[in-house]
Amino acid sequence: MFAEKNKPVNSDLAKEQNKIAQGTVFKGSIESQGSFRIEGKVVGNIKTPGKIVVGKTGYIEGEIECENADFEGEFKGELKVSKLLTLRATAKIEGEVFTDKLSIEPGAVFNATCSMKGAVKSISGNAKKEQSA
Repeated sequence: MFAEKNKPVNSDLAKEQNKIAQGTVFKGSIESQGSFRIEGKVVGNIKTPGKIVVGKTGYIEGEIECENADFEGEFKGELKVSKLLTLRATAKIEGEVFTDKLSIEPGAVFNATCSMKGAVKSISGNAKKEQSA
């Protein structure tokens, strides 16, 4: 009975999934603890510590900040993914991308500048070791 009070509120919210259905147009900023599945159109910013999945009919124009993202649809803007960004064969990405890991299937369109945190750290770390040797 008392154990329920000690649970962090965010753990339950992170399991929830928000959905913007096909045919829906949303304009504005969204911030949530839960993940997103987007099949409609979003013009604005999305921020979540969870995952964002953009279906084949999904379209986002704006800024995204999330942990993981999986795209089958279209995106234009600035995309910040702290872990893994997956682009399926039908994905179309334009703009700026910041991610740790990137997976692109053949057929995906990726017209973006991309900065990958993991690769930058390992290259600079190896360069410093080589210079000091």
